[in-house]
Amino acid sequence: MLRYLPFLLVLALWIYAFIDCLNTPEEEVRGLPKVVWVIIILLFGEVLVGPVAWLVAGRNRRGPAGGSTPSEWHRNQRTEFVAPDDNPEFLQSLKAENRKDESLLKDWEADLRRREEELKRREEQSRSDEES
Repeated sequence: MLRYLPFLLVLALWIYAFIDCLNTPEEEVRGLPKVVWVIIILLFGEVLVGPVAWLVAGRNRRGPAGGSTPSEWHRNQRTEFVAPDDNPEFLQSLKAENRKDESLLKDWEADLRRREEELKRREEQSRSDEES
């Protein structure tokens, strides 16, 4: 199994580079047209030249357009933590769920009572039929 590992790694890199190239917008491709990069990746994929060339030189690797990373944005956006017991929206949602559950339970209980009464009637009817 270990002897197949290098082949599988090359194949994985080849597939990753190919899909990455196809999904990259034309504006972000550097050096050559996108179609040429696809051909290079496919032709030279087995020797890793094509996929490595794409990953190193083919795509423009920049940070986000806004200039800040998600973690920087989160550092600047401080939110006040509210415990669930103090959050009125959360408490209202619990009350609504409680009402819905209670209504469902009442329906189930009524259905159970109806079925029990129906079963008793059937038993009484079968007893009266046996006596006759």
